[in-house]
Amino acid sequence: MVRIDQLLAQAAQIDSPTAQLDTELLLAFVLDKPRSYLYAWPDKTVDEAHVAAFMALVERRQRGEPVAYLLGRQGFWTLDLEVAEHTLIPRADSELLVETALQLADDSSVRKVLDLGTGTGALALALASERPLWSVTGVDRIESAVALAQSNQRHLQLTNVQFLHSHWFSALSGQRYDLILSNPPYIAANDPHLQQGDVRFEPLSALVSGVDGLDDIREIIVQAPSYLTAAGWLLLEHGFDQAHAVRQLLGGAGFIDVYSRRDLSGHERISLGRLPSLS
Repeated sequence: MVRIDQLLAQAAQIDSPTAQLDTELLLAFVLDKPRSYLYAWPDKTVDEAHVAAFMALVERRQRGEPVAYLLGRQGFWTLDLEVAEHTLIPRADSELLVETALQLADDSSVRKVLDLGTGTGALALALASERPLWSVTGVDRIESAVALAQSNQRHLQLTNVQFLHSHWFSALSGQRYDLILSNPPYIAANDPHLQQGDVRFEPLSALVSGVDGLDDIREIIVQAPSYLTAAGWLLLEHGFDQAHAVRQLLGGAGFIDVYSRRDLSGHERISLGRLPSLS
């Protein structure tokens, strides 16, 4: 029998920049307890079955598997979301898209909103949870991702959001939206970061977009004006060094009021622009 504090100290030697947090999350998951339990009862002993299950997860984490995949869950915005290996793990950087979208319209405004490449549904669900009057649609070309987003919707009991199978705009003929946002693939095919850290285990289709990482962003920007209302906004997440290129693409497609916003690390992480109004 091993005590909680001893088990955590032993496991925290894994090669991870967040080793202590990782091991606490994994042990709390195995014990089906909140992390606070580990601090409140550090001298509690853990039986052999739970130790074995915990150490198996620690070994997988040591090999680099993301904690979110090991737990099957990830927090995003104010939500707790189910995740799976066929979808990108929602990241805090993408919350800037949610924050910016919310700032573009007050909570009394009725809006139609589209989330392209929704994955787990994180962006769409966060917006739907904050704006009950908005009608939010999330689309993804991967059917299993759509099913996962729908599962998260049912768990969160949100009725103002729907998820559809669509490769970007392919299933949305005739639709117009006041706001379109996306966290599309934006990593260059030869980027060395693809061989590092958690992204090694994430689906390449959700990460890579051509030689310069901008293929999907180009496609979205070209097509978006046909699906936006007059004065509608397009918001795009992109790489830390792609803001200038994305702003140029937006301007070239007829968008106005184009600008970028920085993430918590100071990088220009999202860029946006709106269509001119009819007047």
